[in-house]
Amino acid sequence: MEDEEQLSSNKVDKGGALTLNRDGIESKSFRSLLSWFCLDHSNLWKSGVSWSVFFVLGIGAPLVSHFVFLCSTCDSEHQRPYDAVVQLSLSSLAVVSFLCLSAWARKFGVRRFLFLDKLSDESDKVREGYQKHLQRSMRLLCIFVLPCFAVEIVYRIWWYATGAHEIPYYGNMYVSDTIICIMQLVSWLYRTSIYILVCILYQLICHLQILKLEDFAQVFQQETEVGSILQQHLKIRRSLKVISHRFRKFILSSLILVTASQLICLLITTRSSANNNIFEAGELSLCSIILVLGLFICLRSATKITHKAQSITSLAAKWHVCATINSFDELDGETPTTQITSNRVYPVNIDCELDDEEDDAEDDLDNSKLVPVFAHTISFQKRHALVMYLENNRAGITVFGFMLDRTGLHAVFGVELALLLWLLNKTIGIALPFFGALRA
Repeated sequence: MEDEEQLSSNKVDKGGALTLNRDGIESKSFRSLLSWFCLDHSNLWKSGVSWSVFFVLGIGAPLVSHFVFLCSTCDSEHQRPYDAVVQLSLSSLAVVSFLCLSAWARKFGVRRFLFLDKLSDESDKVREGYQKHLQRSMRLLCIFVLPCFAVEIVYRIWWYATGAHEIPYYGNMYVSDTIICIMQLVSWLYRTSIYILVCILYQLICHLQILKLEDFAQVFQQETEVGSILQQHLKIRRSLKVISHRFRKFILSSLILVTASQLICLLITTRSSANNNIFEAGELSLCSIILVLGLFICLRSATKITHKAQSITSLAAKWHVCATINSFDELDGETPTTQITSNRVYPVNIDCELDDEEDDAEDDLDNSKLVPVFAHTISFQKRHALVMYLENNRAGITVFGFMLDRTGLHAVFGVELALLLWLLNKTIGIALPFFGALRA
């Protein structure tokens, strides 16, 4: 039904740069990606398969791996004292991610969830930029997950190859170890990919709103009515509110679970009896890197779009000032002015950007360049009302009413990064002199 509605709307082409048909292709490619990860809930059969795979790889395999193949009687290099924390952290984030994806797929569908159904109303620049970032997002998933997965493969192969006679097995030792090793690797990849996938989807949707904000900023370069500007801004604020409402449970749950996992790692690795070598705690460090990476993707995307949205207020205020100055300059002496000692004249349309400063692509909405003004078509009262509205209705991403801005990002990520670096120092940092001694 969704594909039929999409085909019926494919007749619309704005400028020929990107049609809804190509949006449909991107939607199908993304749906195929969900099918590969068994996350497709488009019908009852696929939904049943998805839930079955989730219970097997997300819950069943970690339980079997921990309680059956923990190898508590192995030597010090093959014991896994932190396996419970690793399995619980990955599984809890996977449960939250899977439940959120299932709810979104059932309620919205792929095209509506990715805002592809509203993309025809945007400009060609926004649609082309969104398509490029959609294609790039799928590569980001591989870039973030595959290196960590390669490290996990090396660790698992080493663990089974060097401790085969100590690890419990059933039947043939080599066949049993191979099957269990593959099951653990697939389970790790499944849980990690689900969590990172949701974080990348959040980044993708936030990037679309950034493109819309950059396109909206062009209204101050044109002769536009205040009513039209207000209507576009209300539309953007509604989109940001929808995104905040959809992802607020995932963001808050991820923040709580990641912080709790890091604090637990802090407590168990500071025990007097803890032996924090890379063999026992290496997997714990890898798990912490994945968790903090996903949280950083979400928080950075939220704060970036909040910063862009709030830069619109600065741009509107600058536009209002330029128009006001231009209005008084054209009064031809009707209004008495204060005598100025300096004879220098500053035209309104100059660029007052400093020569020794480089352009910042992230702050292109809040720069020092003056904007063209249309004082004759937009009255002072209307411009002032628009600026007051923007100042008192700041847009951005929120989590249950709390604005995610750069101040919040610095505080939260500073704590998470400090815990992660401390853990890496206790595990990998201690192992570096050991490997140096081996090479010597």
